[in-house]
Amino acid sequence: MLIVVILPLFAGILMPMLPFRTRKAMLVYLETVVSINSLLVLLLLLYMPEGTLTLFRFTGNLSVTFRLDGMGAVFAGMAAVLWPLAMLYSFEYMKHEDNEGSFFLFYVVTYGVTMGIALAENILTMYFFFEMLSLVTLPLVLHTRTREAILAARSYLYYMLGGAAFAFIGMVFILVYGTTSSFVAGGVLNMAGIGEKSDMLLLIYVLCFCGFSVKTAMWPFSSWLPKAGVAPTPVTALLHAVAVVNTGAFATMRVTYFSFGTELLRGTWAQKVVMVPVIFTIVYGCSRAVKETHLKRRLAWSTISNLSYILFGVVLMTPLGLVGAMAHMLFHSFMKICSFFCVGAVIYQTSKHYVQEIDGFGWRMPKIFCCFTVSAFALMGVPGLCGFVSKWNLAKAAVDSEMPLAYVGIAALMVSALLTAIYMMDIVIRAFCPVKGSDAVDDKNVKDANWKMWVPLAVFVAVMFYFGLHSGPVMELLEGMIY
Repeated sequence: MLIVVILPLFAGILMPMLPFRTRKAMLVYLETVVSINSLLVLLLLLYMPEGTLTLFRFTGNLSVTFRLDGMGAVFAGMAAVLWPLAMLYSFEYMKHEDNEGSFFLFYVVTYGVTMGIALAENILTMYFFFEMLSLVTLPLVLHTRTREAILAARSYLYYMLGGAAFAFIGMVFILVYGTTSSFVAGGVLNMAGIGEKSDMLLLIYVLCFCGFSVKTAMWPFSSWLPKAGVAPTPVTALLHAVAVVNTGAFATMRVTYFSFGTELLRGTWAQKVVMVPVIFTIVYGCSRAVKETHLKRRLAWSTISNLSYILFGVVLMTPLGLVGAMAHMLFHSFMKICSFFCVGAVIYQTSKHYVQEIDGFGWRMPKIFCCFTVSAFALMGVPGLCGFVSKWNLAKAAVDSEMPLAYVGIAALMVSALLTAIYMMDIVIRAFCPVKGSDAVDDKNVKDANWKMWVPLAVFVAVMFYFGLHSGPVMELLEGMIY
């Protein structure tokens, strides 16, 4: 377990010291390291080792300890599949960018930090790597060094530090009132010893949930995510689909189901307090996406909405809700990284950044826009694709919860599906059905991206179809791995 955390960290740190004679040598090194690490992760998932591995022990039950459980396996497996493909895509995208070496250094290091979160055995370990993730992704947001990038990085840092402060409060109370710092299904709080302090702990849970939800860009903490779109597309895809935002959702699952426990939370005012902004964000993100004309920022607002789908499953505080949340975290990662990489390919090939500038591009870039169309249908929830499966399970969990507020959440999902169709199909229709007078179809400078870009997209499309058409085994696997 330690190797899959340490290998990317050291491989990235060693990059400035290695005498790469050519760019190709550096790229081979990077893809080899990432691929080997992903292979090791998949082997871990295959054998699911029991027991724990303690790296540091501070005092009492405070330690940096790793363990692979069901939830961690889902998150680690998702990252292991996506990272080598994202790395391959970035080789072409970053070819003409400055500071390429520092970009790939932090890109690889982020992989190791993400594995640390997935394999965290206790809340201290998760918090340690959670904070480290903010620090190692900050240079990626700042990569272009433009004024816009500096302002985006500053906003990113402020939000991450603020969220971490609230999450830290929650961690302290779990350590004080919990029987252990480890993640245990059902929670670790000593219910007999809480007594009249239940309201205080509910308040702490709300603060902790909001703190970790900053990384998921839940309203009112959502403005940092569209601003981060100033970073190169491999970074924004990493932020929006793989590492940062999913770690926020993953952390809320951990503290809700494995630290505080649903026995304390379900049916209380705290559950309603966190559910209201989650439901609001589902519609708010989609509404902002409809208005947005910048391609990457439109997808950023879409991400904000879809992340609250995951949080909606979490705050239902039922086993079905958790399964639905895990399913949407997994499926959304493939849907959103595909759409971001398609948009990135358009920007890379044409230097066009706005929706109104892509009229007719679908006929000049058929591979890219066919992949984008599939991701659009999946995000809309069209049957036969993975987005339908996760949305169906979330709606089913909401009905099963029998909460009046959960029915409001179902209505929000339906409104979101309609708005998603509007803002995603607007791009598809413009690409394939250009307005009269557009000359993009005849522009010889607009052409499909090379294999380094479209091969990862083809894999994502295949996965979306596979999960959509054969969801039974996947959902059974998730149900069996949750507890």
